[in-house]
Amino acid sequence: QVQLVESGGGLVQAGGSLRLSCAASGRTFSIKTFGWYRQAPGKQRELVATITSDGTTSYLDSVKGRFTISRDNAKRTVYLQMNEIKPEDTAVYYCNTPLTLAAWGQGTQVTVSS
Repeated sequence: QVQLVESGGGLVQAGGSLRLSCAASGRTFSIKTFGWYRQAPGKQRELVATITSDGTTSYLDSVKGRFTISRDNAKRTVYLQMNEIKPEDTAVYYCNTPLTLAAWGQGTQVTVSS
């Protein structure tokens, strides 16, 4: 079972940047597809970005051109570079393996001030 630990969130002004990290346990990291999700207060969790084992990425329309997902297989870490952050990006961000969901980590809070 993959264990996931997210970090890197914080308070940021609109227009700023953050880089989130997700450290994953397990020997099969390199073959897994990973995704970043977010859940804003009162809203359902949504999938923001995914990256496959061969590096193919996909994004929610509202973050295209602003967020970049990447992975470092040697470090067993998935990243989410967030640029031009908007107030509507405020949420708790989680990573997971969308094809077969693992237990959710604690997430990392991103709060954007306008």
